[in-house]
Amino acid sequence: MWSFALPHKGALVGALLLGLVASALGLATPMVTKWVLDALGASASLKGPVVALLVLLVVGGAVRFRQWTLLGTVGERVVLEARESMVRRFLRATVPAVSRRPTGELVTRVTSDTVLLREAATGALVGLINGTVMLLGTLVMMGVLDGVLLGTTMAAVVLTGVLFAVLMPGIAAAQRRAQEHLGRLGGVLEGTLRAIKTVKVSRAEERTAERILAEARSSAAYGIRAVRREALAWTASLSGIELATIAILGVGAWRVGEGQMEISSLIAFLLYAFGLMEPITELSANVSALQAGIAAAERIRETADLPTESTARPVPANGPAPNGGYRGTRHDVPVLALRQVTAAYGPDAEPAVRDIDLVVPRRGHTAIVGLSGAGKTTLFSLFLRFLEPTRGELLLDGRPYREHTHEETRARLAYVEQDTPIVPGSIRDNLLLSRPDATEEEVRRVLCDVRLAEKIDGLDDGLDTPLSDTAVSGGERQRIALARALLRTPDVLLLDEATAQLDGLTEAAVHDCIRARAATGAVVTIAHRLSTVIDADSIVVMEAGRIRVQGSHAELLATDALYGELVKSLRIGPRIGPDTAPDPEAVPAPARRAAP
Repeated sequence: MWSFALPHKGALVGALLLGLVASALGLATPMVTKWVLDALGASASLKGPVVALLVLLVVGGAVRFRQWTLLGTVGERVVLEARESMVRRFLRATVPAVSRRPTGELVTRVTSDTVLLREAATGALVGLINGTVMLLGTLVMMGVLDGVLLGTTMAAVVLTGVLFAVLMPGIAAAQRRAQEHLGRLGGVLEGTLRAIKTVKVSRAEERTAERILAEARSSAAYGIRAVRREALAWTASLSGIELATIAILGVGAWRVGEGQMEISSLIAFLLYAFGLMEPITELSANVSALQAGIAAAERIRETADLPTESTARPVPANGPAPNGGYRGTRHDVPVLALRQVTAAYGPDAEPAVRDIDLVVPRRGHTAIVGLSGAGKTTLFSLFLRFLEPTRGELLLDGRPYREHTHEETRARLAYVEQDTPIVPGSIRDNLLLSRPDATEEEVRRVLCDVRLAEKIDGLDDGLDTPLSDTAVSGGERQRIALARALLRTPDVLLLDEATAQLDGLTEAAVHDCIRARAATGAVVTIAHRLSTVIDADSIVVMEAGRIRVQGSHAELLATDALYGELVKSLRIGPRIGPDTAPDPEAVPAPARRAAP
């Protein structure tokens, strides 16, 4: 936790010094009160002590105001820096590292954990030192006034300290567990809200609510456990101070009656005794805040362990590319190539793809088909460097991926996901996400290509209309994502079936865009519809993480049984019976024939 406060040590030291000044002024007040009482007893002028009390009041107020302002400012900066570091870490982390954790839990660390950190890293640290100094100073001043009464007071202080030392570890453990369950609650709730339609259709509102609230109840149970321990500590400390005050009154009255102590000294001592509760309360509150902050800091620092994508400039390899890689001019080599690539989603996981040899030409349309789990999406993850191979080599323009930064690689690629998530913001924000310098004419052109221009023109705010999952249909989301990718004019356009939610006419128009893109660059699609397959120049059939066969639609239909079965499942139109062989000439081809 100290690592979060260390960059602000100058401001914290300043706040600490201000706090010590405020403590010194507070310690002086009972002594000035004794001065007033002594002046009354001696019939002396009260001007001096009254002016001193007013000065202590004014200066003490100004010092405390400055200290609180300084600590509050530092606290907000600590929170901001912690949030900045986590947000940047999340966005620079590898995709598998982020995907393994519930999104809501990561959000909880950025929001609620940082608030606990603020109180601990600034106020609690300074408050602990100030409270300790105030407590010791009060005891010293008590000793100056009367040693016997000091001994009575020390018994209560020692008892309170022992009690807190025993209870604090349990409080910290309970608070840590409460925060863990709160993070899990955020993760489950976030995922449930994303699937709210499925929950409702499944009539699972109550069951799902109970599952979420189980985490809330666990968090509350641990929170109550921490509160009970804190209540016990506070009750014991208050009772100890009250008992000490009663003892001070009894012993002090006896000593005054015996002439061993002045009445003004007893009153001043009682003022210190009453004021002793303030540093003890401050210490108790700050110890509790410190325990919660340490638990929060631990959870925040765990995010620093997320592996991130390297931004360092790779050192180009000398000599020929390994594993049969290509060398030559850009026009002579494929834009993408995989050589004996094997990849898995974890060190102990089974490979998702094995021994992949694949070449993506600089121009043309390559379709990837296969049963669910065959490894199609994994290939895209490798292309986009969301996943690194465990064996083999990927090449871009004949140069190994390791000679490019992640940013350089992705600058050459554009990607449309199958579920096409909405990026928070307006339609314009979504379109310009990967190319913020695009002109209005370019934006208009791609919107026309995907048949969205008329729809957006009909909106009150046009391109500045805010987007949400409920504001646009699934097909419109797909077209916005495709328009964003086309606006990039990438060397390679990666499409995870970008027409799955489109009607026939719109699909035909989109396929026209894809064919136009394939004439000048590379297009690679994961195909779930027959119209995508028959439109491709080359088709890659995957099975169990390997490339089974590759060729044209007609070649594969005539030679590969698995591809024939896939074509049956992808076919649009009348169902083909088990004894009916699909005729490539009879296959409807709206993507090739239909006019926009």
